[in-house]
Amino acid sequence: MTFDPKKPYNDLPLLPPKAQIETATVLKKAISAARALGELKGLGRTIPNQAMLVDSLVLQEAKDSSAIENIVTTNDLLFRSYVANDGHVDPATKEVLRYREALWGGFESLKAQPAISTDLLVNIVQKIKQNEAGIRNVPGTYIGNNITREAIYTPPDGEGVLRKKLDNLVHFMNTDATLEPLVTLALIHYQFEAIHPFLDGNGRTGRVLGILFLTSKGLLDLPVLYLSRYIIKHKPLYYTLLRNVTENGAWESWIVYMLDAVEQMSIVTRDNIVMIRALMDETIGRVKTELPKIYSKELVETLFRQPYTKSRFLVEAGISERKTASTYLHELERIGILKSEKIGTEILYLNTRFYDLLSH
Repeated sequence: MTFDPKKPYNDLPLLPPKAQIETATVLKKAISAARALGELKGLGRTIPNQAMLVDSLVLQEAKDSSAIENIVTTNDLLFRSYVANDGHVDPATKEVLRYREALWGGFESLKAQPAISTDLLVNIVQKIKQNEAGIRNVPGTYIGNNITREAIYTPPDGEGVLRKKLDNLVHFMNTDATLEPLVTLALIHYQFEAIHPFLDGNGRTGRVLGILFLTSKGLLDLPVLYLSRYIIKHKPLYYTLLRNVTENGAWESWIVYMLDAVEQMSIVTRDNIVMIRALMDETIGRVKTELPKIYSKELVETLFRQPYTKSRFLVEAGISERKTASTYLHELERIGILKSEKIGTEILYLNTRFYDLLSH
């Protein structure tokens, strides 16, 4: 059947594709991508407290994934808004923070129920959009040219059709053991985007799905790989390759693109972790030497949960009482590790070099 971009693609084939998927080119790339991802996972396990990586790296993924949908904020706005009790947060930053909440909530859900489900995907999009969104049940959805508004793709239509295709997708991702997992990742990313099951938030939900898939298969311990930066850098190619799968069945080039995204961003994230560890070690040395009376491993780790911190974080971590916490932060500012900033009625303290590292 000839694909017509102006008609709902209710004939979207189910997974797995009938085409030859694991070509020699794909398998060669899958090996190098899996090696890079394995190195990232192994390095993450050397961090004394892996959770300290999550907030900062997941916020970066949230920012970049939202930027793909033209929801743009800055690192400074994002990090400040995450920790400050400030009601004046702009809508774009709020939406990015909701993406972070949806990603982390999905990861926590998978710990209790390790299989990815349609209900989990619905829950993710509801958190991102802060509404009661469900599977699309009204016609008229299409993806159009930004300038001409002409339809370039019309996804399947009808709630029953969409649920059938989602059921196939989640069954495939949870049970398939014949393909390399990273190849499966590429297939499910395309399929979810092609199904386009929600009125809004499909792109971000699909990118959360990919990260959760990697953790569900044990390829990552924590959701710290952010592919969105790669997609932003190669955005026109991303959409071209998705369209080529739909129109021409061109799976190989799409899968290689996704495998390269995994490989390149595994390397970037690994290098970031190495730099974070080095900066932590340097900070530990400075605090031990210059502020021995207040030094503790837990104190330094708290400074690296996210770039901004405040006295309440030290209290909640059991490091000190509130009055003492303020003294600790003031002393850390005095030796140049932190820089204070008043936001509303609060005083926040910025780990300046950590912020610069995350923003490069």
